[in-house]
Amino acid sequence: MNRMKLKKCVGIFLFSTLCLNVGAIDHKGITFDRLAPDRFTLMENGVANEILVDEQEDAGVMIAVRNLQNDFKRVSGRAAGLCYTPGVKRMIMVGTLKSRYIRELVKAKKIDASLLEGKNEKYLMTVVSAPLNGVNEALVIAGSDKRGTIYGIYELSEQIGVSPWYDWADVPVMPRQNLSMMRGSYTAGEPAVKYRGIFLNDEAPCLTGWVKHTYGTNYGDHRFYARVFELILRLRGNFMWPAMWGWSFYADDPENSKTAHEMGIIMGTSHHEPMARNHQEWVRKRSEYGAWDYASNQQVIDRFFREGMERAADTEDLITIGMRGDGDTPMGGKEGEDDKYVPRDEENMRLMEKIFRNQRRIIKEVTGKAPEKRPQVWAIYKEVQRYYDMGLRVPDDVIMLLSDDNWGMCAGCRMQRSGSIPADGGCIIM
Repeated sequence: MNRMKLKKCVGIFLFSTLCLNVGAIDHKGITFDRLAPDRFTLMENGVANEILVDEQEDAGVMIAVRNLQNDFKRVSGRAAGLCYTPGVKRMIMVGTLKSRYIRELVKAKKIDASLLEGKNEKYLMTVVSAPLNGVNEALVIAGSDKRGTIYGIYELSEQIGVSPWYDWADVPVMPRQNLSMMRGSYTAGEPAVKYRGIFLNDEAPCLTGWVKHTYGTNYGDHRFYARVFELILRLRGNFMWPAMWGWSFYADDPENSKTAHEMGIIMGTSHHEPMARNHQEWVRKRSEYGAWDYASNQQVIDRFFREGMERAADTEDLITIGMRGDGDTPMGGKEGEDDKYVPRDEENMRLMEKIFRNQRRIIKEVTGKAPEKRPQVWAIYKEVQRYYDMGLRVPDDVIMLLSDDNWGMCAGCRMQRSGSIPADGGCIIM
């Protein structure tokens, strides 16, 4: 089982609604509500430093910057200013490593680019003296990429007293008029786990009723999901499976996927929704599509798969492969009657192998790249666990999702005892 070391575990689901860490602050005890000459002043008499950012910065970073402006307002009653050119003596500078002002700091050797180059989702927060002409001092938040920069922004939000749960759990913000930070360089490094997120499962009636009351829709639109995405990012997450009982993330509101991509959230689809398609997309056209049965309706289902892959081609979406029965049922069976279909296991395994081959062929044809270049996940759940135990395998680059069997037993625990887990592609714990 030495393959199951953390360095090989590239993904993890925290498989409950909003169950990431309560807080995500990386550095405790560095921010104070009093000013001091040996500390960097963040806010004085209720006035926060202006935030300098390249006007060509990534849209997701700009969303987080605007949230930081409002976070200062939550603390002092006055939002931080935003500028695109330096014009004050003391400021907060924000940007990805490729952005204009961060490049200037690198060129002037004010920050070390090697700390961020080639890194994944890493930020550097540091106080720099005389960073630009006319600027005496700045708190610089630089990121290796979009999400790294966003995480650095939200680290500062927590430093000034705004919880990631200020919205969803109504966590109060303590009012302050003065804030200072210890001078130094701070980073959380690269995340040890690649995919960190949530699955909005069993969403009806509570969540669906709340959305209907709040937004007037019978589905989660981009306004709702933007609030969820913000929480995930504030908690240093990057991934989500959307609600899917009666909702269709992709079809209900085309802005949903765009908003996720813009904000920096990697989307996926659940264990029985392959190839970036929502089950509701099939349900709503079942009379047109026919049976969700690959053995008898392969041509239509392959087209359905291809359309999903074409829609997700330019995103970071993690592609679920494999297949279950219609509506999260066993292949060819009914929910709760899994054992009745055991005699068909050998036949279904051969069919699943065919599904894998065709799905990866579609991925290659749509993306123009080898399928191993596009991250995929296979869910080990219900009858699929039997197939795995009987020897069904996916290519080594495919991430394996190890799930609870609804009786408190994790598939990974069973595999650990048998010593049968290959982790070349990594695993997801659900």
